[in-house]
Amino acid sequence: MKAVKIPYDQLSPDALEGVVEEFVTRDGTDYGETEVPLEIKMNQVLDQLRTGKAVIVFDSESETCNIFKTNDPILKFVK
Repeated sequence: MKAVKIPYDQLSPDALEGVVEEFVTRDGTDYGETEVPLEIKMNQVLDQLRTGKAVIVFDSESETCNIFKTNDPILKFVK
């Protein structure tokens, strides 16, 4: 994986919103039996980015963004 961390505050507000919205609406990001509104999901992820509990990673090979918790082992391989 050729990936780099992208500081969330380096993205425009629209780009950040787009990355977070795409992330929380992916298949496999189910919150369980209780339906959680999109706005709440997005705010939870934004809070994690702002507090340093999560980071945005751009993979240049697949040209995709992902969001990882900062303690995720995959981040050992990311610049």
